[in-house]
Amino acid sequence: MPTLKDVELKIAAVKKTKQITKAMNMVATSRLRGAQGSMESFRPYAAKFAEVLGSISGKAGEHTNPLLVPREDVKRIHIVLCTSDRGLCGGFNTNLIHKTSNFIKTRTRDDVELSFTNFGKKGRDWCRKQRYEIAAEHLGVVGSHFNFSLAATSGRALVDQFLNESYDEVYMIFAHFQSMARQEPTIIQLLPIPAMEPTDKVDSSEPNTYMAEHICEPNPQELLNEMLPRNIGVQIFNALLETSTSEHAARMLAMDNATKACNDMIDSLTLAYNKARQAAITAELMDIVGGAEALKG
Repeated sequence: MPTLKDVELKIAAVKKTKQITKAMNMVATSRLRGAQGSMESFRPYAAKFAEVLGSISGKAGEHTNPLLVPREDVKRIHIVLCTSDRGLCGGFNTNLIHKTSNFIKTRTRDDVELSFTNFGKKGRDWCRKQRYEIAAEHLGVVGSHFNFSLAATSGRALVDQFLNESYDEVYMIFAHFQSMARQEPTIIQLLPIPAMEPTDKVDSSEPNTYMAEHICEPNPQELLNEMLPRNIGVQIFNALLETSTSEHAARMLAMDNATKACNDMIDSLTLAYNKARQAAITAELMDIVGGAEALKG
């Protein structure tokens, strides 16, 4: 049975841990507000960009640009993996890595070469452990302040590698922010760009429905040549915003659960301390009573 001093030391240690987890929860909460605001501000732009691009590609045809044409024989697959740089965020990184592992098992074959672009230290470390080829790595990005130029540069590099036939397919794995308690690992195909249907299509049976019409100047082919590479940068930037927001939400929830666990441990240790102290007091009283009875005898 632990002594009173041991229990006191454990209670003090748990209280210090509680202070740390509570402070980290407050930091994650403050950072989450800014990240969520940036993410929600960029979502309408990304949606409208995809709408216009889908409309133009529908007019130009899917074989007008090499970024839209799938390869017949896929032998080189590149994956853009977005994770965090730090831990203490529950199963956030584990879920993303598990999603990546399942994708590799179901999508690749023995003759397929894999390579990675890593945003985040956790994903980079996992790729090194699995001995995968790392074409590029960007640390200190997710969870911090970053601008669109990073995504645009990475997207331009991926497009160049795809056009040079260094990659046959490019996928991106990131955390899609759905709510404060749910961040869904998501896989999307970046290259070749999947067939995009314009979102302005409506049901012809509904009368008096407005259908958006995009006037293309210059011709749709030239616009696609300019907009399709930019679309890759837009998707990468959107994925980084989603992953950054998801990381802060996951860390806030994890630290909140850790704080509650510390409270439960403090209550349990306090009860054990009181029991041990009461047992010690009872033993001392028994010694005093026994001594008094011996003196009387």
